[in-house]
Amino acid sequence: MILGIGLDLCEVGRMEEALCDARFLGKYFAPEEQAYIQQRGKGAARSLAGHFAAKEAGLKALGCGIVVPLREIYVTHDEKGAPRLVLEGKALARMKALSGTTMHLSITHTDGMAAAVAVLEG
Repeated sequence: MILGIGLDLCEVGRMEEALCDARFLGKYFAPEEQAYIQQRGKGAARSLAGHFAAKEAGLKALGCGIVVPLREIYVTHDEKGAPRLVLEGKALARMKALSGTTMHLSITHTDGMAAAVAVLEG
């Protein structure tokens, strides 16, 4: 059963500047995410925007907004490159409180925008 759906957009241009801001990256992104994004080369800003949109979409699917630290929701990728949301701390507690078992994620981007959709299933 679907318990929540979240959708978010993020401008790639905003994230181009953020790539150089270690404080921003450290506040919102797990070390694994930062490493993945930095190795994306020319696509780093698009990946950063996609990850940021995924975090926001995940929070919306949980129905809680930014009361959960964004570092407690992070994006990983399986062996084929498909994105996955990992929840920890307050985000994981919120998912369990909603009887959620799985968070599905889809990310897409162009040169100018990134979008993400998260679906909480339980």
